[in-house]
Amino acid sequence: MKDLLRRYPTLEICKKDIENALMLMIDTYKNGGKVLVCGNGGSAADSEHIVGELMKGFMLKRTVCDERIPEDLRKNLQGALPAISLPSQCAVLSAFINDVEPEMMYAQLVYGYANKNDLVIGLSTSGNSKNVVNAVEIAKYLGVKTLSLTGKNESKLSEISDVTIRVPETETYKVQELHLPVYHYLCAETEKEMF
Repeated sequence: MKDLLRRYPTLEICKKDIENALMLMIDTYKNGGKVLVCGNGGSAADSEHIVGELMKGFMLKRTVCDERIPEDLRKNLQGALPAISLPSQCAVLSAFINDVEPEMMYAQLVYGYANKNDLVIGLSTSGNSKNVVNAVEIAKYLGVKTLSLTGKNESKLSEISDVTIRVPETETYKVQELHLPVYHYLCAETEKEMF
């Protein structure tokens, strides 16, 4: 945390929420859960980025020791922290948007994928993106833990999420610029704990 705050001192105001978010992520993986991530636009790209850091080695070499897998295959695998980027599910999303209700697209995927030990992460610079809010609401009804990354202002996500990291900016691109070091920190520290 010291290095993160040294490089991004403006995040000091979020320190406790970042610590709580890290505990949520670590608990998720220690209890056999997975992470589901969603957002729109740049936050959809961030969803993909987060999953990329979790599903393969990020800062550490993640050696696979699973004896069920032959050595010649195992040497080219890396330990994974299970995660799914909901925006990447384009076939089901486009079908759902066309056939049912666009604002429920991520909620449908949370309903289909989430289990009790999982964590749903919602990214929204305003904290009020309806499809992300609906996904977090469905997670809450299912008893699934929730984490949101938003901008500075109080929002629907900050009202309903178990933990919300409200970075101290309001302009979309500036919020996204601060989300990046936050989720890199969360992924790196979770990896360190699990590997």
